[in-house]
Amino acid sequence: MRLPSLFLCASALCAGTLFAQDFSDLRVEKFSGGYTFTEGPVWAKEGYLVWSDVPNNRIWKAIPGDKPAIFREPSNRTNGNDYDGKGNFYHCEGGAHRVTKTDRKGAVTVVAGSYQGKRFNAPNDIIVRKDGHVYFTDPAFGASQEEGRQLDFFGIYHVTPKGEVELVAKPKGRPNGIALSPNGKVLYVDNSDERNVYAYDLDGKGVASNERVLVSGIKGVPDGMAVDEKGNLYVTADAVEVYSPEGKHLHTIELPEIPRNVAFGDPDLQTLFVTAYTSVYRIRMNVKGSVQY
Repeated sequence: MRLPSLFLCASALCAGTLFAQDFSDLRVEKFSGGYTFTEGPVWAKEGYLVWSDVPNNRIWKAIPGDKPAIFREPSNRTNGNDYDGKGNFYHCEGGAHRVTKTDRKGAVTVVAGSYQGKRFNAPNDIIVRKDGHVYFTDPAFGASQEEGRQLDFFGIYHVTPKGEVELVAKPKGRPNGIALSPNGKVLYVDNSDERNVYAYDLDGKGVASNERVLVSGIKGVPDGMAVDEKGNLYVTADAVEVYSPEGKHLHTIELPEIPRNVAFGDPDLQTLFVTAYTSVYRIRMNVKGSVQY
């Protein structure tokens, strides 16, 4: 069954080329709709897109051109998702206060279930580096604020390939979206309360250092992020805001709904998929996305 297509010109687009990137003819297309709050998009190497519908407790899957199907239900209010190079599927299960991994045979294991004996607030977004180091954010939004917290801070965490859970930072505001530079040496985390993006240097052992604010004054509430092959950062807030690796604002991509998360996909990795409340949108780009697998 062919999906309906709705083409909408992005209203805030302007011509210009920065870092050999042209934003002058981007079109926003509706990929799928009818959801409550979409999040956590990720492209699988097998050729399909996966995303979460958090309040409805589902994860969806769709091959472009086909009708979406339920991938997992219930999902424990999964928000962020990611894949590693071995095809393992990682989930931030906010409702279960944990991060899990599903292998190619469907076996589920807990990657991170607690920190110093206390359960997490509600793991939100996740990124897995090529060498197996896992990073995720643990804020508290919505239902997780009402369930009673055991940790008195919001955290950014690192899980080593050996399964050791380490605290990267305890920001004052709530950390949300998370991403890596193409070479895996810089970790990006945006903060929904502070309206900014932090950057951290990562060494070969996955240890973070040199915390700094890369982007500040973001309009709206920063949420999910993605990175392209040139290292440019795509941050969802009131719109999708594009920044250079140095934090310079490059462009604003407007959508019909407030975007909540973003990921590159399609076989050529040149489509930007955006989850935005009731719908998932797609935008063809002239640059490839950066993926860690």
